[in-house]
Amino acid sequence: MDKKLNLLIEKRNSEVFLRPRFTIDLDKNCKEILERFSDALKNENSSIIGNIVDGHVFIKVSKKEEHFWSPQLHLEIIEKTSESSFLKGLFGPKPAVWTLFMFIHFVIGISFIAFCMLLYTRVSLNESLFFPVLMMIVLPIIWLLLYFLGKIGKNTGKHQMRKLHSFMMQVIEN
Repeated sequence: MDKKLNLLIEKRNSEVFLRPRFTIDLDKNCKEILERFSDALKNENSSIIGNIVDGHVFIKVSKKEEHFWSPQLHLEIIEKTSESSFLKGLFGPKPAVWTLFMFIHFVIGISFIAFCMLLYTRVSLNESLFFPVLMMIVLPIIWLLLYFLGKIGKNTGKHQMRKLHSFMMQVIEN
């Protein structure tokens, strides 16, 4: 008997990103993969929970294992042909954490622009430049600190990312 060798090739993006992405070509139908995820997520004993909405699968760790930096995995399963599909995955923080980080980045960016305008105004009026220059130095430092805080958070949730990834791989390969 000849067994068909089932190889999954995962294409990942650079490790620099806070929200790692990957794609996997599958030799299975989109509906079959979604059914597999549906069945796996119905398992009460699993430490992975999630839901499926219109070809999108959202999986995360259970509430008892969850912490502030816990990641979630968003999978989009796209049909290529009636016999094959491909899966696009995106690791990221919970939506509330991501929204908070984006809001803080937005506030820092707008503040930096405001202090640039204040600096221009103070130069035009020959007034003290100390405060606007200080803020134009401090705000990028805060921005960098937020980036590294995000990297630390990603590393804190890395074992959970591996857990979500292995769950996904088990569902796909079975």
